[in-house]
Amino acid sequence: MAKQNIYDNEAFFENFQEIRKNEINYNDLIETPIFMSLLPDLSGKHVLDIGCGMGQHAKQYADMGAKTVLGIDLSEKMLDVAKREYSADNITYQKMAMEDIGQIDRKFDVVTSSLAFDYAEHLDELANAVYRMMESDGIFVFSMSHPIATAFDGEYPRWTRAENGERLYLNLRNYCVEGLRKITWVVDDYELYHRMFSSIINAIAHAGFLIEDCRESQTTKELREKEPEKFEGTVHYPDFLFLKCRKIRPS
Repeated sequence: MAKQNIYDNEAFFENFQEIRKNEINYNDLIETPIFMSLLPDLSGKHVLDIGCGMGQHAKQYADMGAKTVLGIDLSEKMLDVAKREYSADNITYQKMAMEDIGQIDRKFDVVTSSLAFDYAEHLDELANAVYRMMESDGIFVFSMSHPIATAFDGEYPRWTRAENGERLYLNLRNYCVEGLRKITWVVDDYELYHRMFSSIINAIAHAGFLIEDCRESQTTKELREKEPEKFEGTVHYPDFLFLKCRKIRPS
């Protein structure tokens, strides 16, 4: 499997940090509230966070009563922040690519991943690896960019706009062409993988998971009117996809 580590690119990392420091951002206002609402009771649970980034979720899990939390990420820069700002006695951070999680010789009650699977070339293999390392009846919650969003290849404008600049239509192109996308986001040639909605569902189902909940992100009318430049277009398509899954059979 390919292992991408854009977050250790100095220019990307600095710009990403500035985006997250801004209170008006997609993560805090759209993705995180939905993601957290799907989590089970973590009291006494052993939790794995795949692509833990700067560790915000890992610290939240510890505060929610998790017995242990293991956060893995490939980025040294992200892990440095996690260890410095989001540490606790029951949290362990480890440098590891998500493609290598099969090397972890233990099982977990809950596995989570927030917006990391965009970088997974082979989601089916990753889903199988997650399934094998979970306790029976364990819960797997993850988010990723919505397939309508990842279909954009940067070759043509994302939007059809009115003369005043208002976003009228989302231009959906090559949705059925799966694979690597290279676009400009913070840096040139930012890479992620596009797959159809059915491919995501099948990867999870074929691994053996029962899908208990599926959500697509939405924004309120109030937020769109308050911050039209950032969120006006969110009425036309969901930016994020969320799945809550259960391991229903023993390994």
